[in-house]
Amino acid sequence: MANDLGFTCSCCGEYHAELPMGFSTMAPDVWSESFAGDSASMLSTEQCIIKNEHFFLRGTIEMPVIDSDHAFSWGVWVSLSRDSFARSLDVWETPGREAEPPYFGWLTTELALYSPSTTNLKTHVHTRPLGQRPFIELEPTDHPLAVEQRTGITMDRVREIAEAVLHPNSGNA
Repeated sequence: MANDLGFTCSCCGEYHAELPMGFSTMAPDVWSESFAGDSASMLSTEQCIIKNEHFFLRGTIEMPVIDSDHAFSWGVWVSLSRDSFARSLDVWETPGREAEPPYFGWLTTELALYSPSTTNLKTHVHTRPLGQRPFIELEPTDHPLAVEQRTGITMDRVREIAEAVLHPNSGNA
C-alpha cells in the first residue's frame, strides 16, 4: 500500500485515485478582477503588481512528509517591498540566481485550514534555479503552518488536508 497514493474520502465516501501532494492559489488574496483593466496592475502566473504600490511573488511552502518519499507543498503568494520585487525581476532569467540572498516578505495567502490566520505571517523568499518557483520559508514561530513546515507531516495529515480542500464546507482540517 506504500505506493498507493489513492484514498477513500471520509467526506464524500468516494475513492480518489490520487492523493494530491499540493494545492495552489492563482493570485494573492488581495487581488481583485477589478484590477485586471488597470494599467498599473498586473497578474501573471508568477508575479503580481497592484496599482504600482503592492508587489507579490508566487512560491511554495514545502513540508516533508514523514512516512513518504514525497513532500507536500502549498502554492502561495508573498508580498515583497518594491526594492526586493525589483531585484527579483532583475535576476528572474539569470542563471545562478539561487545565490541571491532571501527576501523578506509577508504571506498573502489565507490557508483556511489553519488557525490563527496565515495572512501576514513573516517569510523569507529563497530564489531557486531557473524554472523553479521560490521556496517560502516561514518564520519559525508556533503557528501550526510554521510548525508543520519545520517538523513535517504524515500521510494521514496529507489526506486530512486534501479532504478539507476538496470539501471546504465539511468542517475537516
